[in-house]
Order: sequence, then structure tokens, then C-alpha cells
Amino acid sequence: MTGESGSSHRTAKSAASGTSPLDRMLLAIPVMLATLMVIVDMTVVNVAIPDMMGALAATPDQITWVLTSYIVAEAVTIPLSGFLAERFGRRRVILASVTGFVIASMLCGQATSLSEIVAFRVLQGVFGASVIPISQSTLVAAFDEKSRGKAMAMWGIGIMLGPVLGPTLGGLITDSLGWRFVFYINLPVGLIVLLLLTTFLTETERRKVRVDWTGAALLAIGLASLQTFLDRGNQDDWFHSNVIALLALVSLAAIIGFAWRSWTRKDALLRIDLLFDRNLASASIMMLVFGLGLFGTIVLQPIMLENLLGYPADIAGIVMAPRGVAAALGMATVATLINRIEPRWLVLAGLTLAATGTFLMTGYSLQVDMWHLIMPSLIQGYGMGMVFVPLSALAFKTVDPSQADRAASIFNLARTIGSSIGIAIAATVLTRTSQMNWMTLGGHINAFNPRLDHYLSARGLTQADPATLHVLASELSRQSTMLGFIDAFYFITISFVVLAPLVLFLRENTAGGPRTS
Repeated sequence: MTGESGSSHRTAKSAASGTSPLDRMLLAIPVMLATLMVIVDMTVVNVAIPDMMGALAATPDQITWVLTSYIVAEAVTIPLSGFLAERFGRRRVILASVTGFVIASMLCGQATSLSEIVAFRVLQGVFGASVIPISQSTLVAAFDEKSRGKAMAMWGIGIMLGPVLGPTLGGLITDSLGWRFVFYINLPVGLIVLLLLTTFLTETERRKVRVDWTGAALLAIGLASLQTFLDRGNQDDWFHSNVIALLALVSLAAIIGFAWRSWTRKDALLRIDLLFDRNLASASIMMLVFGLGLFGTIVLQPIMLENLLGYPADIAGIVMAPRGVAAALGMATVATLINRIEPRWLVLAGLTLAATGTFLMTGYSLQVDMWHLIMPSLIQGYGMGMVFVPLSALAFKTVDPSQADRAASIFNLARTIGSSIGIAIAATVLTRTSQMNWMTLGGHINAFNPRLDHYLSARGLTQADPATLHVLASELSRQSTMLGFIDAFYFITISFVVLAPLVLFLRENTAGGPRTS
């Protein structure tokens, strides 16, 4: 195996050096667009959910499966990416994935019932899952070590801009064209991506690889249960629900069973032994926690803007958009510095900025103006962009190129699970702390508090007025919810701070060469 790995390493290096910078750039553009298209679909549907409920005759509880089905299907399919790329070649797999994703998108737009759109969203998730890790491993193989930072920056634009652009695009498309065009928009984008990929992407060598399908089944059951547990947990009050408790138990048992069976097996679907590589292990853990902060913020902010501060969906999207622009600028900055400054210090600087921006969000109030909403997002987004590029580059620094597809599966699975954990925790912190704040603040509202009469008189009310109870209940709900958002932002700030010590585990020195398989 060592000889094969060394040969693969030399082949990868020669392939990277044997193509011109222009050819590599022309490859990076469609790869980035494919990633962006798939990532946007994770959040673009959120804004269209109310319109879909009426058209598909679905209840609020039922319609959430439109979101859950996509996330679960993606998580279950990502581990297959490495195997598929080795068995059939990267080019065939990514072309088939984009084609299937576009077809599934069109079917989603044609759906006339809840069961149809959930089934087609599952297809979207299955086909879209392989696009992201294979796109990353394609760029890792195509770019040499010196220019890999720029490649990861372009790929990262899709990962970072997608979740931010999703709600903005979803709101604009739904308001002007209707919810079905949220899915139809993937047709022209997908056709352009397919044309560019067909033109500039070359095929990789196919290898006959065996897979432990028993372990694969355990992993699929474990990930599907875990993702459903995370997505539905807060809504169903976590372990107060027997279904949620059962999902947690099944997930834990299946994942432990997979890990026990697959730890030393060379035919394991997900090569856990690659986590002996310190860079890949540390970067995957950091990406998991980083996904918590990234997606936690992206989920919380539109809820705060629209439901609490009363912003229309299109204006809320405009307020959120600068974070994505700042993230792209952060990635562009890092791409120029990554060969001059040790990447792990760039990660640390990015985490510091991300934590600072999120901490500034804890100063929000019900009277916050638009600038003070945007400014912390700019700082946070710029920091997140600085983290993503060097972290992605360092993750593969010491991994043998022959294992790039398998390593990309692990790294992107960590990102996917981290995003689900982030959304679940952010929603739970918001819900629980809002309830506690409601009870705490409510305890100060009583007939003997002189400030109550002052508050009511300023609004032309007295304690005896029939409207007083409604006014007090509404204001109490607004204030306690605002404090709930602040508590959630505090939690996300801490998640960024906790990541900082892990930077020390990342290695820049590769004198010993990549790990062999």
C-alpha cells in the first residue's frame, strides 16, 4: 500500500503541475457553482414554506419534512461519495449527481402533494450529497500545494455564500414568481454547470473497491436517526417525546456498531482510520463546531428580523446579505496571505473576528437600527471566511492524495452534522431561555410596582383598562424573546472561543510527507 500511495502522490502532483493556471481556474469555476447550487438549496426553501403549506394542504408540523427530508438524505449519502468516486471516477459521479439534482429540482417544482415533494426532496438530497465532497477533492487533486489556498477559497465561496444567499433568493423568487420557481431556478444554473464540467473536468482512474455493506447500513441508519433527532428534537420537546428518545437510542447504537465494525477494516465505507491523521481529525472537529456557529446564526437572524423586529422578508434578506459578501472578502484575503502566513494563525485570527462579531450581536435590543444589525454581521462574516479556507487546506495537508475522496467525505460529513447540531442547539437555547426570561420578567409585573403605572400612563392606559392585559403580554413576549436571542448569540460566541485551542493541533510542517494509507 505504501508503494501505491507514493505512486498516487506523484501522479497527483504531476497532474496538478501539468495543467496551466487558466485550465485549473476554468475547472474551479463550475466546481464552485455546483457547490453553491447544492448548498443554496438547504436554505432557499425556508422562506417559501408558508406558500407551500397552502398549495400542498399541509400543516406546519407536516411541512417541516420538506426541510428534514433533504438534510437527512444528504447526510446519509455523503459517506458514499468516496466509494463512488473511486469506483466510477470523479467526473462520472459529479456529472450524474448534478444531472440527478436538476431533474429532482424540476420534479419538486411539479409536486402537487406533500408526499410527492418530500420524495423528490429526498432525491435532491441523495444526488446533491456527493457534489460537495467530490468538488473539494477534485480541487485538492488539481491544484498544487502553493495554489491550493486559492482553490479552497473559490470552493469555500459556495459553502459560505450558499446558506446566506438561500433565504434572500428564496424571498425574492417566491414574492415575484411563486414558490415553484425556487426549484425551477436550478435548471438554467445546472445546465451551465454541466456544460462547464463536461468541457473542463477530466476523468480519474477507476478502481475496483470492496465495501462493507453491513457497516454501510449501520452508518445509514445511525446518520438518518441522528439527523431526524436533531431536526425534530426542539419541535417535539426532545426527550419528553418517546419518538425522539427512540431516535437517539437507535442513532447511538448504530453509530457505535459501525465504528466498532469499521475501525480497522480497509473496506469500510467511511475510512475512520484516516482520523489517525492529526490534521484531518482536528480540522473535522473544528468544522463540526464551526458549522454550529455558522448555521446557528443564519437560522436565528431571519427569525429575529422578521418575527420580532417586523422586517419584510426581502428587507431581511438584504440585511443578511452583507455577511456573505464579507465572508467572500475574508476568503479572498486569506487566499493572498496563505503562502506568506502560517495557515493556522489565519484560522485563529478568523475565529477571533467571528467571536467578536457574534459578541457584538449580544448588544441587540428591540430598538436596534439597521446599521447595528449589519456591522456585527460584517465582522463575523469576514472572520468566518478567514477560517474556512486555511482550515480546508490544512485538513488535507498530510492526507495522501489517493485518499482525498474518502477524507473529503469525512470532512464534509462533519460540516453537515455540525450544521444540524448548530440549528438544533440555537433553536433550543432560544426557546428555553425565552421561556425562562418570560417568567423572570413577568415576576416584576404586579399592581404594586410604581413603574407599571408609569409605563401604562405613557401609553394612555391604566391598570383597569381592558386592553392593558394584552399590551403587557405582548411587550413581555417581545422582551423575553429578545433576551432569548441574546442568550443564543452568547452561546455561539462561546463556541467560537472554544475552537481556538484546537488550532495548536494543526500541523503546518509536512517534512515527513503525506500519510500513507
